[in-house]
Amino acid sequence: MTKPSLPELLHAAVTAVGGTERPGQVSMAEAVAEAVDDNAHLLVQAGTGTGKSLGYLVPALAHGERVVVATATLALQRQLVERDLPRTVDALHPLLRRRPQFAMLKGRSNYLCLHRLHEGAPQDEEEGLFDQFEAAAPSSKLGQDLLRLRDWSDETETGDRDDLTPGVSDRAWAQISVSSRECLGASKCAYGAECFAEAARERAKLADVVVTNHALLAIDAIEGAPVLPQHEVLIVDEAHELVSRVTGVATGELTPGQVNRAVRRAAKLVDEKVADALLTASEGFERVMELALPGRLEEVPEDLGYALMALRDAARTVISALGGTRDTSVQDEDAVRKQAMAYVESIHSVAERITQGSEYDVVWYERHDRFGASVRVAPLSVSGLLREKLFADRSVVLTSATLKLGGDFNGVGASLGLAPEGTAGEDIPQWKGLDVGSPFDYPKQGILYVARHLALPGREGSRTDMLDELAELVEAAGGRTLGLFSSMRAAQAAAEELRGRQDKPILLQGEETLGELIKNFAADPETCLFGTLSLWQGVDVPGPSCQLVVMDRIPFPRPDDPLMSARQKAVEEAGGNGFMAVAATHAALLMAQGAGRLVRATGDKGVVAVLDPRLANARYGSYLRASLPDFWYTTDRNQARRSLAAIDEAAKTAQ
Repeated sequence: MTKPSLPELLHAAVTAVGGTERPGQVSMAEAVAEAVDDNAHLLVQAGTGTGKSLGYLVPALAHGERVVVATATLALQRQLVERDLPRTVDALHPLLRRRPQFAMLKGRSNYLCLHRLHEGAPQDEEEGLFDQFEAAAPSSKLGQDLLRLRDWSDETETGDRDDLTPGVSDRAWAQISVSSRECLGASKCAYGAECFAEAARERAKLADVVVTNHALLAIDAIEGAPVLPQHEVLIVDEAHELVSRVTGVATGELTPGQVNRAVRRAAKLVDEKVADALLTASEGFERVMELALPGRLEEVPEDLGYALMALRDAARTVISALGGTRDTSVQDEDAVRKQAMAYVESIHSVAERITQGSEYDVVWYERHDRFGASVRVAPLSVSGLLREKLFADRSVVLTSATLKLGGDFNGVGASLGLAPEGTAGEDIPQWKGLDVGSPFDYPKQGILYVARHLALPGREGSRTDMLDELAELVEAAGGRTLGLFSSMRAAQAAAEELRGRQDKPILLQGEETLGELIKNFAADPETCLFGTLSLWQGVDVPGPSCQLVVMDRIPFPRPDDPLMSARQKAVEEAGGNGFMAVAATHAALLMAQGAGRLVRATGDKGVVAVLDPRLANARYGSYLRASLPDFWYTTDRNQARRSLAAIDEAAKTAQ
């Protein structure tokens, strides 16, 4: 039998999922197949509605080698594992004459730990362990969550937190899960043979397609100890998120509370002199942090430097002592020791990293209303790390609806450690960029309206003219508005103002769970939903409920953001344009994601309104506009209102 062609395979898969073949999807599948066959790298922008999951899954499955697919969001992981992969495998099986296997793999703390569940969690106040089920009152929310988790542990086949519905609080989950550092290891654990995390790893080793997340991909790259099975092809979906997720994994943090917990955990297991040294260092660190003011530390202050060196040295002594002493009086000593070691090692590694003072790290103080002060350290750039670890030994395909900023892929490419497209040279990864477009007719389906007449937004304070404009637009649209704000304060002020002015229901992020808010927003066309960052990317509401998307201002990073300002300064010192490379790229990515909330289906129509005149007037405005979908563009407020009123009328008639 002749080998089936890619168009045949794609047609079978699209039919199986009940979709429609799109020209962009076919172009994408062909480009992915070529990149995989040539062991090359590809950046592919595939607009909403292209069907990009099948655009990469079909050629990857046809290739026959193991593929890792890394995504940023839980929603896409679920869609791949529960819908797209089962149907695609069923459809391709008769044509390929084999049935590819697939599996999901996450970090260890995402799985229920049977040892922690049955033996209890190490406790600060008492010797040994405590039974969290006895300690939590059955009537409390925590107690109810824990009892439900115990029942669930008997039914679940995966032990995966995301399979538990409804979910439980982070506090409850922490009682029955462990990090990789706290894990005893399958060979030493009484429950090793039944371990959910180990079972997930074994399934991944046997699978042709392993679905994971960006964080685990980052851990696999950074820590050097392989977590993912060997693979020949890596596909990164939602690739616009990758740099921030990798940065998050590579960021270290120290807080007085965290250090105090480490002291309490270790004190029972080492001699008094060693424990006292760590306690003294902890108290010194806490005194320094009481005076900490938020902001970047270009140089580590002397008092912080001394406190961190004392912490580092005391932690190192505790680590040596923990490794060399035994205390049979401690119940389940291995688990208690392992958790203490994890806490102390974490403190040692962050304290040492900051005191070493690498020019490639950024250090800053943060202050949180609830948790107090912390000192943080993050890499100035992850591009070198990504270039070295991501693109060295495999074909990499990166895809998203927003990778092409300002008209090309080089901005996103640079953040991933890639030289400009077409640059030749030894040890320079070669890559291609491809924009397969979108099935939507953006100029006919949407309008980009920029409120050019408004005053420039200031750092703080009320924007009365902006709120007036917002109220008029919402009124013209008959509700149906997703408001994307640059800060929670701005979202709250707008919600309060509009609730006082009109009778349209205004939902506000934080007043209910995100899932519940989006469900209620979709259910009632007159309802508006206001919020911040997670709404810019997390709302998928096709149809008449979302016909106006408003951005209150261009979402540049805050000028006092320590990491962003350090990155901007580094680009400038290297002779580049720091503002365009960092701030404008950040804003373009967010605006493209935000504008993408408007048109989610072929019948959708509406307006994206940006209430910041800089998008029309500033020199960088054309770069930002070129990063957005190709909507019909206007600065005429009357045109915007008339269009919204007409769209509202059409939606009411259709109902």
